[in-house]
Amino acid sequence: MTAQGLSYDDARTRLIKRSDMVACKVAFIDCKMPGSERKENYSLVGPGVSQSRDQVVNLTEAHGFSLGVAAMPPGTVNNLHVHFTAEVFIIQRGRWTFRWGADGQDGEISGGPGDVVSVPTWIFRGFTNSGAEDGWIFTALGGDDTGGIIWHPSILKTAAQYGLLLTRDNMLVDTGAGAPQPAADALMPALSPEQIATLPRYTPEQMARRLVKADERAWSGRALLDACLPGHASELAPVIGHGMTEDREHTAPIGNPHGFSIEWLRVAAGNRVGRHRLMEKQVIIVFSGALELVLNEPGAETVMRVEAGECFSVPGGAWRSLVAADGPVEAALITSGDQRKRLAWAPEIVRDAMDRGFGIDHDGHVAPLALLPPPTRAAVTALMLAV
Repeated sequence: MTAQGLSYDDARTRLIKRSDMVACKVAFIDCKMPGSERKENYSLVGPGVSQSRDQVVNLTEAHGFSLGVAAMPPGTVNNLHVHFTAEVFIIQRGRWTFRWGADGQDGEISGGPGDVVSVPTWIFRGFTNSGAEDGWIFTALGGDDTGGIIWHPSILKTAAQYGLLLTRDNMLVDTGAGAPQPAADALMPALSPEQIATLPRYTPEQMARRLVKADERAWSGRALLDACLPGHASELAPVIGHGMTEDREHTAPIGNPHGFSIEWLRVAAGNRVGRHRLMEKQVIIVFSGALELVLNEPGAETVMRVEAGECFSVPGGAWRSLVAADGPVEAALITSGDQRKRLAWAPEIVRDAMDRGFGIDHDGHVAPLALLPPPTRAAVTALMLAV
C-alpha cells in the first residue's frame, strides 16, 4: 500500500472470488477414508491446518488468523481431531452437526446458514454435513502459526490402511501414490489413552453457549457513528470478542480470546458505511447481496465489488467505505486482535455527525454531544478530527 492507497492491481490480489479458490482433496489424513473422501479444503488467507504440500493459499500475508473453507457433500464426515488455537465455523450453506469429546460422544450441536460455532481448543471435535445439500462452511483459525492438529488415534490407524501416514512435522505422506515409507521414528506418534484422559471436557450446555444462531444476533442500528446520517443505515451484531462496534451496550456472546473478533454487518439497500479506517487487518466475507468497497482517499479511489460467497482483505490503515451496491448486504467481519478496535472516521463524517448532535466519547462510543460538558466536547471533537 502506497501513500496514495491501494492500486487496482494491488486491491485485486486481496479480493478472493469464487473462481480464485482452489480446492485440495488431499489436505488431511482422513481424505481416503470412506465417508470422508469427497471433502474439499480451501485455504483463502494463510495456510490454516492443511497437511498437504499441494495446498494452494490465495493470500499468504500474515493476518494474525487464517481463513479457509470446508466444502462437503451431504453425509460427508470430518473426523475427530484437536486444535491448539481457535477454530470458528461460519456456515454459509448446508446443515451441519458438530460433535466433541474423546470418542465424539460428549455431545452434539447443529447449525445452519448464518450460524457461528466456536469450538474450544484442546478437545477432540468432528463435524458432518447432516443436511440434504452440498455444504460450504468458512473456518477461521487463530494465529498465523496454528501448530497443526492432532488426529484421534483411531483415525491415524484407519488412514494407514489406505496408505496415508503423518510425519512429525504434520505433513501427509501418501504411500499409496508411490511416496516412500517414512521411518517409524519420523511418524507422528498417537496420543495414549492416558494422555487423552487429561483433555478438558465440555457439557452440551457449555457448547450450546458457543453457538450463535442467525436469528439470535443482537443487532444495533447505532453501532457506528455515521448511522445517524441519511443514506448510512447500517447495523452491527457482535459474535466473538471485541470488534469495532461503537455501541456501549454491545457485548459479544462469545468473549474468550481468539486472536480475532467476528461481527455481522448489515447495510440497507442504497446505503453505505461512510469513509473510515482501522489499524487492524480486516477480512470481509459477503454472505448476501453485493458490496462495493471504495478504497483510499477522495481523488484516488479504487473500487472493488465483492459478491456473495467472496471475501476481501482490507489492509491495516486503509481508508474504505462499504456500499450496498444492488440491494441489502449482509457480511461477516473478521478483524485481527483481541483488543477493542477503534475506528477513525473521515473528517466529513465527523462534521456531519456533529451537525446532527452526535460524536464519539472518550471511551470510543457514540454519544449525544449535548450530554458532554463543553470542555469534554471540545476535546472529543479535536480527537475525532485528528485523523
